[in-house]
Amino acid sequence: MKTIKLITGNEGKFKEMSEIAEREGIQLEWINCPKVEVQADTIEEISIHSAIDSYLSFKSPLIVDDSGLFVEALNGFPGPYTKFVRKTIGINGILKLLSNVENRRSKFETVITFTDGKKTLTFHGDVVGKVSEEPKGERGFGFDPIFIPDGSHKTFAEMDISEKNRYSHRSKAFLKFLEFFVTYNE
Repeated sequence: MKTIKLITGNEGKFKEMSEIAEREGIQLEWINCPKVEVQADTIEEISIHSAIDSYLSFKSPLIVDDSGLFVEALNGFPGPYTKFVRKTIGINGILKLLSNVENRRSKFETVITFTDGKKTLTFHGDVVGKVSEEPKGERGFGFDPIFIPDGSHKTFAEMDISEKNRYSHRSKAFLKFLEFFVTYNE
């Protein structure tokens, strides 16, 4: 069975990707450590920098993920600043910014970056939906309690992992990575 390291301090990300990896016959090895996150204008820049920095520490093929919530009425904010916004103003801060705003369209984007020290590749995934009026659900992490993907009436936080993976930005990006990884030879 092929194995790939995932560098993240977020257990939720590991659980979501593990569920997919197991179905595809890949073992995901969780390296539970925070990754360096530069401030940048795109999540792709953040993801690439984090992957290269992590490779310098672990010296073996690995992946990192960076994700962002892009709210249409807020001109794409918080986008690449999602983690910072979550830590500072949180879910209630985003809801306050959207109070009395009808357009709640938004999307989540993920960039998974793979590097083996020779090549660095990115894999993108997104999901369109809307920000709910109030937080709902106890599962997930980050902004999951306020994001409802198109095609569902539930927030990500109301879904179990397998249901969330049917919609999520992260699962789309990770499946693209797995298509590459099954034919990858070190």
